Amino acid sequence: MSNLELQIEKTIEKIKKIRDEIGKGIIGQKEIIDKTIIAILSGGNVLLEGVPGLGKTQLVKTIGQVLDLEFSRIQFTPDLMPADIVGTNIITNEKGKSTFSFQRGPIFSNIVLADEINRATPKTQSAMLEAMQEKSVTVGNKTYKLEEPYFVIATQNPIEMEGTYPLPEAQMDRFLFKLDIKFPSKDELTEIVNLTTGKEKDRIEKVTDRKEIIEMINLAKEIPIAKPVMDYAMKLILFTHPENEGSPEITKKYVRFGSSPRGAQAIVKASRVKALMEGRLNVAFEDINYVVYPALCHRIILNFEAVSEGITSKDIISEIINEIN
Repeated sequence: MSNLELQIEKTIEKIKKIRDEIGKGIIGQKEIIDKTIIAILSGGNVLLEGVPGLGKTQLVKTIGQVLDLEFSRIQFTPDLMPADIVGTNIITNEKGKSTFSFQRGPIFSNIVLADEINRATPKTQSAMLEAMQEKSVTVGNKTYKLEEPYFVIATQNPIEMEGTYPLPEAQMDRFLFKLDIKFPSKDELTEIVNLTTGKEKDRIEKVTDRKEIIEMINLAKEIPIAKPVMDYAMKLILFTHPENEGSPEITKKYVRFGSSPRGAQAIVKASRVKALMEGRLNVAFEDINYVVYPALCHRIILNFEAVSEGITSKDIISEIINEIN
């Protein structure tokens, strides 16, 4: 067995432990847990969308405990200012001499939970952009690097529109995945009630640490992608563009703007992690198909005709996959 195969075997076992430990704090939502782990090991950000009470915040807190990473939570509100997120320069007095020193904000963490991110004004939302993409924060004329691994997990409520500010496309594009959290089944609902209203809860144990997570992220980058599989992934992106000559009719009819190059990067990075989780030494077509929906759904902008006819981004992606195959 090669060194790479040994590393993959060890990583698969570690990911299984991470998944099981997160499952102690979150009932059901196995697919959401898996896709969140994929996003984290891809070094990307996640947008969780779901109605209140489905455990979005609990999921992020549990991940922080299991991965043993520094965790911070920002509750987004209309009166939140950029300085409340990134920090600000304050005057300190030492030995009778006044100097400016930088007071770091909650964005300086490994996992940042941006709770109800669409409740803050565009000015405040924009304070997250640099951190999400460049993994750095600029205050005044000084730039601070954020400690790796670094990722933002944001939540938003899709049904409450009053007092909210929809995320601009530039910010949506910085999320590797957008995940829709569904309402639990009857059995899962019973388990949730028993877990949260009973006397004892399972203690969440840490499974890994910062150093191991960085090693897993780097290992995933070594998983090769054969040319036909890469071509397939790139075709998926090109076929989301209505101006592309080879795009299917559904794209030309219902899509206003297709995915950006970040969509292609998201598919490739995430499919490598998916292959790693499955114990494969290369990316398969099924890995691409598994990650394409959460990677592209929020990157395809539909026109009015699509909205009026009830066509969704998922419908477009499914039709594109059928067209290519």
